[in-house]
Amino acid sequence: LRPVTMAGSGYGIALMARASLLLLISMQVVQAGSMWAKVEMAPPDPILGVAVEYNKDPSPKKVNLGIGAYRDDNGKPLVLKCVREAEKKIANDENMNKEYLPIQGLESFLSQTSKIIFGEESPVIKEQRVAVVQSLSGTGALRLAAEFIAMYYPSATAYISDPSWGNHHTIFKKAGLQTKTYKYLSPDMSLDFDGMKSDVQAAPKNSVFVFHTIAHNPTGVDLSHDQWKEIAKVCQEREHIVIFDTAYQGYATGDLESDAWAVKYFAHEMKMELFVTQSYSKNFGLYGERIGALNVLVNDADTAVKVQSQLKGVIRPMYSSPQLHGARLVSTVLSDNKLKDLWKLELKQMSQRITEMRSALVRELEACKCPFPNDKFQSWNHIVKQIGMFAYTGLSAQQCAVLTQEHHIYCTKNGRFSMAGVNPGNVKYIAESMKHAIESCK
Repeated sequence: LRPVTMAGSGYGIALMARASLLLLISMQVVQAGSMWAKVEMAPPDPILGVAVEYNKDPSPKKVNLGIGAYRDDNGKPLVLKCVREAEKKIANDENMNKEYLPIQGLESFLSQTSKIIFGEESPVIKEQRVAVVQSLSGTGALRLAAEFIAMYYPSATAYISDPSWGNHHTIFKKAGLQTKTYKYLSPDMSLDFDGMKSDVQAAPKNSVFVFHTIAHNPTGVDLSHDQWKEIAKVCQEREHIVIFDTAYQGYATGDLESDAWAVKYFAHEMKMELFVTQSYSKNFGLYGERIGALNVLVNDADTAVKVQSQLKGVIRPMYSSPQLHGARLVSTVLSDNKLKDLWKLELKQMSQRITEMRSALVRELEACKCPFPNDKFQSWNHIVKQIGMFAYTGLSAQQCAVLTQEHHIYCTKNGRFSMAGVNPGNVKYIAESMKHAIESCK
């Protein structure tokens, strides 16, 4: 054997040292990991997460009562006829383009949307006292309102009903505002009006109050006209900043005018300054188009111009300009009397189906002798008394878990059912499953 020379030996040692160094470096890189390794997994959204779990379930019996999206009698998504006709008109118009919209949105949409909520002949529109901008549906409108309020009243607290839509608190907190709750629902699923009024009175002046214009989410429990009058008087006396969140206009009762009563009373009778959000997800079925608006009613036209300019200042660094197609669809329908009348008819049909399914569910619950969720209830009539897309059943989180795990019926843990998911083919199964869930949790 030839002996290893010093030169060869040194070269081998150098190679080994280099390999060791590379290995050490690679180990350090692996050990260091991502600079974002400390980021924790966010919890699933309590509403959208229901849809995720539903989609994973292979059971043919599964029922989705979670997300608030309309379904027909066969459980299928519905595209309104007026929307399909509007899409044909847009597609066949050679003058249409895909250019950026102005920061505030599509002018033909903006000129129509405020009339839907305040009324065709509203004096506040004629006096040009409404600053309006297009938004990313109702969620985006709320965020714009929250950001704007935070600019001028950064120490204000936003008061939100207990319970409320799960996103309300997060929206205002992300804008830097503190949130608290005001009383809303009694244990028997009726309105706790005295508690609500007391909290509105007790809140510091210039507090922000978020009200549901119609079809309160998640409870379906609304104020009467006389109760709204009392709340308006207190808000005016306390100089509160009022936001009406309008997600179900026309969808709740089938009547656009009736569903906007509270907003018009505050605006026209009480002559109050208001924020009013609008969403066209439910009442136009344009869930994925993300089309909505924020209206800010002020006391004079000059202020309205300045408010809109500041809202544009919020929008520009956030998303620059809004979406085009959804705005065109709504604008096309609202500016065509024939399509607008068809839309109103379809609203009544959707609202009527939801009302019928409420009654059908209660009939089936009574037929199978389903016990009540707890001793606070004497009947299931709260389901038919509620209004809008959701039924606040009174089921506990444990009872809802049984519905999902054993019967493949998906709903939020607070017992909220999307009545759009109930149809003639599954209503009996839902009622019988509710009976088993309640009895098994006793």
